[in-house]
Amino acid sequence: ALVAMWLLGRAFTRRGLPKDSATSLVLWATIWGFVGAKIYYVLEHLSDFSLHHLGGMGFTWYGGLIGGILASLVIIRRHHLPAAEVAGAAAAPLALAYGIGRIGCFLSGDGTYGTPTTLPWGVTFTNGIVPTSVPVHPTPLYETLAAVVITVLLWRLERRLAPLGVFGAYLVLSGVSRFFVEMLRINTRVLGPLTQPQLWALASIVLGAVVVVRAGRRRLGEDAAPSHGDENEAPVSLAR
Repeated sequence: ALVAMWLLGRAFTRRGLPKDSATSLVLWATIWGFVGAKIYYVLEHLSDFSLHHLGGMGFTWYGGLIGGILASLVIIRRHHLPAAEVAGAAAAPLALAYGIGRIGCFLSGDGTYGTPTTLPWGVTFTNGIVPTSVPVHPTPLYETLAAVVITVLLWRLERRLAPLGVFGAYLVLSGVSRFFVEMLRINTRVLGPLTQPQLWALASIVLGAVVVVRAGRRRLGEDAAPSHGDENEAPVSLAR
């Protein structure tokens, strides 16, 4: 959260937005992100619910994303911020913060690791929260590496895409990353060969693609529209 706060503060400054608003945004998005992640996790385990599900273990990323977005919308409205600019500014910090969070998952061995593997970088979590003595894919580290790549790509895309388009690109790239990482993880299939996180990932990809296209069309329309200055100058040039 501290890294995200620092990065978002810098992004706000570059865009001429109040830096204090970035602090409030990250703070409340983090709090309600945790709440959303826990609620979603509990809903996933209603059939075998017990009080230990309310403890420190057990969070779901997409529940956290929903909670964080809802909290962000409230802060955006209260601080009278341009939503598209905020979304564009938040994309890269959000991607990097996710990657850093996955390092914590790896170090704790919380069960988000992958399937057994004979590859030389397979890892055992004998002292993990969810222990295993069998070498498994360190999928949290895969996601961290993917998050770093996504962050760099988003920074580069900031020069080419409209702010909302950058956020759409984040949805696409993060969805693609999660979809493929899920192929190496142990999760229940809910629709054919697809797991629930993969369905969320596909939804993220589709929604992100729509946002990128719509933001691009809007930007092209704005660039093509004549300015008032051009309209006023036209009669003068004709008179000559």
